[in-house]
Amino acid sequence: MTRTIAITGATGFIGRTICRQVLDAGFQVRALVRSPARAGLPQSGNLVRVTGSLENAESLNTLVQGATAVVHCAGAVRGATQQQFDRVNVDGVRSLLRVLEGLAEPPHLLSLSSLAAREPGLSYYAASKYRGEQVLSTEANRVSWMALRPPAVYGPGDKELLPLFRAMGRGIAPVPGSPAARFSMVCVEDLAGAVLAWLRCERCASGVYSIDDGRAGGYNWSAVAETVSRLCGRKVRLLQVPDWLLDIPARVNRQAGRVLGYAPMLTPEKLCELRHPDWVCDSIRLTEQTGWQPAVQLEEGLRLTPGWCGSRFEL
Repeated sequence: MTRTIAITGATGFIGRTICRQVLDAGFQVRALVRSPARAGLPQSGNLVRVTGSLENAESLNTLVQGATAVVHCAGAVRGATQQQFDRVNVDGVRSLLRVLEGLAEPPHLLSLSSLAAREPGLSYYAASKYRGEQVLSTEANRVSWMALRPPAVYGPGDKELLPLFRAMGRGIAPVPGSPAARFSMVCVEDLAGAVLAWLRCERCASGVYSIDDGRAGGYNWSAVAETVSRLCGRKVRLLQVPDWLLDIPARVNRQAGRVLGYAPMLTPEKLCELRHPDWVCDSIRLTEQTGWQPAVQLEEGLRLTPGWCGSRFEL
């Protein structure tokens, strides 16, 4: 019998890649979408769209009934207040978990967190991701779960890091913090592959796991610039952005977001994340539990990513 995998956030950058790989692996997928007409999901007889949201218990019940596993990708990455993030990243996890706990045979749950949760004091987003993990660790009684913490995720379909790579492809690498800062990265294709490994794993201990592309010690800005330089055939210069040049629009964004009710990306809290000197992690525990190994390093991952280095890597 073909196993059914329920996925939230399947229309997002990461969720869409996971959905495609899960379908390609022969699973049936049930995806939670707000608007089926605008979902942009693959055309497949093994894909069923469930209209609804994390706030709707009825749609969540429909989503997870008969599923063997749930991959929770839905999340808020923009906001000007803690409440804007918590509504999705904390309350959404709790709502989904309550539905799963009420089933006679609860499916396994993988909840996509973030490496930012390692430093919850830095930002509203980081705090919300940490609190979402705490919901799982304190309220999951019958559900086997994994909270997966990726670092910076890039690859086909990415819109957040793409402007940075475009600037680097033109010869300038804008650095928002210290040029000596170190960080891990992971290609979205590898991240989706790790989800597949978890789905195939017969037994995986509940807990929080990090994931990276296997580069020991992560990257610094010079290493990324050197990779881009090789790919684009031009020198890439590091440009440390003065604090004030980002601080001012970040404060304006936060205030405008609070007054007008929209969710900005660049805020003072987001700058705290961007300027943090250590976002290095590893996948050792994940590999021990699932057998997954990273397959895509930065150079190959950027080759897979269209739209940033002229026509060189257009797919």
